[in-house]
Amino acid sequence: MGLPTLEFSDSFLDSPEFRERLQCHEIELERTNRFIKDLIKDGNMLISALKSLSLAVQRFSQSLQEFQFECIGDTETDDEINIAQSLKEFSQLLSTMEEERRRLIQNADDVLISPLERFRKEQIGAVKEGKKQFDKETEKYYSVLEKHLSLSSRKKESHLQEADSQMGKDRQVFYDASLQYVFKIQEVQERKKFEFVEPLLAFLQGLFTFYHEGYELANEFQPYKQQLQFNLQNTRNNFESTRAEVERLMKRIRSSEADMKAPGCFTMEGFLYLQEKRALGSVWTRYYCTYEKGSKLFTMSNTETRPASRQNGVVSQGAEMLHLRSCVRRKRESIDKRFCFDIEVVERHGVTTLQALSESNRRLWLEAMDGKEPVWPLCPFITFLNETGFTFVKRCIELVEMRGIDMLGLYRTGGVNSKVQRLMTTVFGKEPCDLDPDLWDNKTITSGLKNYIRRIRCLSGSVFVEAWFLCVSESDDQGYRIRAVHALVYKLPEKNREMLDLLTDHLLKVSTHSVQNLMTVSNLGMIFGPTLMRSQEETVAAMMNIKFQNIVVEIMIENRDKIFGEVPDPSVLLPPASSSSRGNSRRSRAICMSSGKRRPRLYPPALCLADNDSTSHWPAATVTHTANQHQTPQQDAKALYSCEAEHSHELSFPQGAHFSNVCPSVEPGWLQATYNSRTGLIPDNYITYT
Repeated sequence: MGLPTLEFSDSFLDSPEFRERLQCHEIELERTNRFIKDLIKDGNMLISALKSLSLAVQRFSQSLQEFQFECIGDTETDDEINIAQSLKEFSQLLSTMEEERRRLIQNADDVLISPLERFRKEQIGAVKEGKKQFDKETEKYYSVLEKHLSLSSRKKESHLQEADSQMGKDRQVFYDASLQYVFKIQEVQERKKFEFVEPLLAFLQGLFTFYHEGYELANEFQPYKQQLQFNLQNTRNNFESTRAEVERLMKRIRSSEADMKAPGCFTMEGFLYLQEKRALGSVWTRYYCTYEKGSKLFTMSNTETRPASRQNGVVSQGAEMLHLRSCVRRKRESIDKRFCFDIEVVERHGVTTLQALSESNRRLWLEAMDGKEPVWPLCPFITFLNETGFTFVKRCIELVEMRGIDMLGLYRTGGVNSKVQRLMTTVFGKEPCDLDPDLWDNKTITSGLKNYIRRIRCLSGSVFVEAWFLCVSESDDQGYRIRAVHALVYKLPEKNREMLDLLTDHLLKVSTHSVQNLMTVSNLGMIFGPTLMRSQEETVAAMMNIKFQNIVVEIMIENRDKIFGEVPDPSVLLPPASSSSRGNSRRSRAICMSSGKRRPRLYPPALCLADNDSTSHWPAATVTHTANQHQTPQQDAKALYSCEAEHSHELSFPQGAHFSNVCPSVEPGWLQATYNSRTGLIPDNYITYT
C-alpha cells in the first residue's frame, strides 16, 4: 500500500489523523535516507574494487608486455614469430579494455556518488530542516494559544483586540510552516522517483558501455584469434614431429657407444687430464680440449676451480692455443696411468702427456690427431637413385593414386616395419621384381616410398640437404622464398630434380583430396620435410630446423607447376648458406601483428595480413574505410573454379563468383579478397582479374 496523500487543508486542522499521515511520510523518507547512505558506501566500495581490479589487470598486462619468447635455433618460423608477438597483442588488448574501465571509474563519482549525495543532503536535508521549523512553530503556536485562551474576559477591549491580533499572526506563522513542510516532504517523495534513479541509470549505462566495448573488441579480435589458433596448431604439429625425431635421436645416443664422437665444428673435443710436473712430483689437471684437424690447432681450457690452499701457487689462465706436431699412444708399461698418449706441439719443448677418459675415448683422439691407433673408415652407401628407383617410385605412386588416395591419414600412418623391409629387399635385391598390388597394402607401399626417399637424402654429398634451402625458408619475403626455391631446385642434379618433380606432382594430387584424407599441404610438408631434407649430422639443433624444412617442401608442393614447369629467374640472389643468425632475427617484422601505439580498433573484420614494415596501418574505422585507405592496389576478380574452404580464414565460393578488394596476402599462393560481405583468403590460381 502506498503513502497517504497530504492535503494542504489538513494543515489548518492539524488533526491526529493528519499527524499520523505526516509521520508515515517521515518514516519513509528516513528509510530512503539510510538506503542512499548505504548505497553510497557500497558504491564507493565497488569503485575501490574496480580500481584494484584495474591495477591488477594493468600489472598483468605489463608482465605480458615485458616477457619475450626465446625459441631454439637461430631463426624462427612465421608461426613462432606470431606466437611470440601474441603476448604483446594480448597486453595491448587488455590495455585498451582498461582505458575504458578507467573512464568508467573516473565518471563513477560524477554520475553516481555525487548526485546521490547531493540529493540526500540538499533534498532530504531540506525536509529535515523543514521538520525542525515545523516542530518549533507547532510548540510555539500551541503555547501561545494556551496563554491566549487563558485571558480573562474582563480585560479591556483594546487589550483583548491586541491579543487576538497577535494570536492571528502566530497562527499564520504556524500555518505557513505547516504548509511549507507538507509541500517539501511531498516534493521530495516525488523527486526521488527520478533524482534517485537517474544516477543509477547513468552508472549502469557507463557499465554497459564498458561491456559493449569489450564485445566490440572481441568481434575485432576474432580474425586475429583464428589466425593465431592456426599458428598454434601448426606449431603444435611441428612440435609433435620434432619431438618424435629428437626422442629417437636421444634413444639412439643412449644405446650407442658412450665415447662416441659428438657432431660439432671441431674434429675432436672433450675433457682430458694433463700431467703437470711439480717440485714434489706430478699432478693431473682436467682441461677441456678441442682439436681442429685442418689447422692442427689444439686448445686447452682449465675448468677446475680450486681453493687457494690447493692451487699450489698456480694461477688458472684462459684457453691455451697450441699447434700439433705429432701424437703417439703411450705404452701402458711406461706409465702407471691408463688411457694415456703423448703429443708434441710447436709452442712447447718436449712431450706433453694427456690422459683420456677411456680406451675408446683415447682411440677417438688418436684418430683425430693421426696417431698410431687405426682410423675406422665409414661404410660406403649404395646408390639407389637409378632406373630401378624411378620405376619403384612411379609404381608406388600409381598404386596409391589408383586405390588409396582418399585413405585417412595417408603417409602419416606407417606400415609394419617387417613388411616394409621385405618390400625394399624384394624391389632392390639381387633379383628385383615388380610390385604386386595384391601382395602389398597401401600402408606398406607408402612407408616403402618414404623409406626409399629417406635413403636418397642420406647419401654422402646429397644435394637434397642444401643449406641454402634452409636460409631461403627463413626469409621474410614470401615471394622471394618461391623464386629462390625455384632457382635452388634447378641447382640440383638432373636426376634429383626429376625425382622431386615426380614426387611433388603426386603430393599435390594427394592434397587435393584433403577433405577425405586430411592430408593438407601443411601436413604433407610436415611428413616429407624431414624425409627429403635431413641433416647428415643428427643433433638437436638439426632437429630444430625441421620446421624450416617443412616450409621448403610446402613451397615446392604449392608452386609445383611453376617450379618444375618454368625456367627460374636468373637474377635471383641467393643468400650465403651461413647467413642465418639471431642478430638478424625476423621477429622485428612479425606477420599478422601490430606495432607501435595501439589504436582503439586494432583488428579489422578482415584478416590482419599487412606486413609490419608497411607504411599503411589499419585505421579505427569500419571495413569499408579500411579497404579504401589501404595502400595496396585492390582489384576485382572472377573465380575460374569452385573452392571449399579448409580453414575459417579462407573463403568458400562457386565457379564464376565475383570478388572485390582483391590484393596480395603474406601467404604464398593466396590472395585476400571480399566475397558476399566476408573477407578472407582465396587461391591465386583460382581466379582471373576483371
